[in-house]
Amino acid sequence: MAANDAWIRDGGRVCLDFVNTLRDRWDVPRETLEQPDDLARWLDGAGLVAPDARLAVPSDAALRSAWLLREAIDRAVLGASEGRLPAPADVDVLNEAVAAAPRPLLQLVITDGRLEPQAEPLAADVAAALGLVARDAAELLLSPEVGRVRVCGSDRCALRFVDRSQAGRRRWCSMTRCGNRTKVRRHQQRTRT
Repeated sequence: MAANDAWIRDGGRVCLDFVNTLRDRWDVPRETLEQPDDLARWLDGAGLVAPDARLAVPSDAALRSAWLLREAIDRAVLGASEGRLPAPADVDVLNEAVAAAPRPLLQLVITDGRLEPQAEPLAADVAAALGLVARDAAELLLSPEVGRVRVCGSDRCALRFVDRSQAGRRRWCSMTRCGNRTKVRRHQQRTRT
């Protein structure tokens, strides 16, 4: 991935941010996870890797598996957002990845005078980190929030996001990126005619 091309994390869920690593789906898709080390850097940047873990560079096969997982998540979530069940093959891909996620152990901590669950365990390897992504997708698929998954309304973007606006009418993955650009472009077109 080019050094000046930062990953976009506006999906509202780690699984949607992972889906958004394939850009420009509306036109000619552009891969941002081109090399195995891109995958390792993305997982680490997403906060899925334990601080003390030294994540090995994934194999080419692991990168291909990550791409398959990403597309299974995308199909399952977009379908579910429209009220359809995911394909059994996509469910199988998700379940296989979830099985590699670290098992959460319920532990309690006292924070600011309140009893709370301790943060979930982080991954020590690529498979476990991808398992956390898949687990997030499974949790999204089982929640009412899946009905609020949207595709950016810009004609030059196709990023997925969870619409958490009160009215449920959010159109852009990011107002500062796609919303403003689209509004400026439309304004310029109107003033030219």
